[in-house]
Amino acid sequence: MSDGEVPEPAPPRPRFLARTLRSLEHPNYRRFMAGHAVSIIGTWMQRIAQDWLVLELTGSPVAIGTATALQFLPVLLLGMWGGVLADRFDRWKLIVGTQVASGVLAAVLAVTTLLGATSITLVFVMAALLGLVTVVDGPARQAFITDLVPPADYVNAQALNSTVHNSGRLIGPAVAGLLIAAAGAGPAFAVNAVSFVAVLVGLLRIDRTALHRTTRVARGPGQAREGLRYAWRHRELRAALFLVAVVGVFGQNFRVVLPVMATDVLGGDASTYGWLTAAMGLGAVLGAFGAASSERVTGRGLLAWTVVFAAVNLVAALAGQLTVALAALFLVGVANILFNTLARSLLRLHSAPEVQGRVMALHGLLFLGTTPIGAPLLGWVCDVAGVPWAFVVAGGTALLAAGVAACRLLRRTVPA
Repeated sequence: MSDGEVPEPAPPRPRFLARTLRSLEHPNYRRFMAGHAVSIIGTWMQRIAQDWLVLELTGSPVAIGTATALQFLPVLLLGMWGGVLADRFDRWKLIVGTQVASGVLAAVLAVTTLLGATSITLVFVMAALLGLVTVVDGPARQAFITDLVPPADYVNAQALNSTVHNSGRLIGPAVAGLLIAAAGAGPAFAVNAVSFVAVLVGLLRIDRTALHRTTRVARGPGQAREGLRYAWRHRELRAALFLVAVVGVFGQNFRVVLPVMATDVLGGDASTYGWLTAAMGLGAVLGAFGAASSERVTGRGLLAWTVVFAAVNLVAALAGQLTVALAALFLVGVANILFNTLARSLLRLHSAPEVQGRVMALHGLLFLGTTPIGAPLLGWVCDVAGVPWAFVVAGGTALLAAGVAACRLLRRTVPA
């Protein structure tokens, strides 16, 4: 710039709402999210209905943990191979297939429950089959977000996806609790089966020629191991995945803890369980909306929200009345979604496009696949020591994990 030349003013910073919703400017992202927003409500209704049905059939929190474990055991065993498929094949086609399969499984549960022909064995089998679908669906959907928007909007798109997901967590459980209390679990399964029509319509409306994905991995040996080695070699990926693993095992088995909290601690019923889950969902919606407005994601931020997540779980351990429990779970929802959004965003930003499916599959393996370990464990803690101790375990382990990961995540800041 020559002497006397007036520098050009910096471009104006986008307003909060425009910055928060910027991924919706991409038509394909809008179409996908519109269908997903409907389907996720049904998904959360089914989760509540399944947990409550198991509790009705057995009266055991361990059985709830077992059903949840069976649903996510395939992710633990096969999750990395699901990531290989997401890197190798057309993700749009994979997601269409998984949504059809999920709808069929929901319809089977709806029919058998409405006819009074269900059993705990059938619920366990359906949970395991849904887990097999999740092996492919999880990494394909997580990686598909990067096909819908350019890299500059990855963090925002992930945060808006979390907002939609947790809006479903807010609406679905509340509706499911009222519906189950009035008519049983069968209608909730039926609503979920029908809801898959919406996401399929959204997928069919996507302009596949405008997708951003350019790299597709050719078939070859050892691709799952290659994904593991890639994640291990990168310090930020390794530290973030460690935090996800600890929080996944000990801190996010709410489907086991909350039904027992509703009945044993608060003396409530299915509607109480629905309100507890909805309170956490409301916190998650507001937390995700705040994350969507952010233009940076840092390791320091991930550590901070890990510590906050630990603290609010310890507060939830003290909740003995419904109003206190709702407030505590609202805060758990805020901290939980901000932790998860930051973790996923760091993983995407540090992963090369050709391995994103496998890195996100590894995230899913640790986030969901560890449920077969954590769900029965937390069910056992509830049985032996009581619900408050389940929250103490969640908070204490998250705090310890943050201390271990601090030396790796505090070194580097990553612009979004």
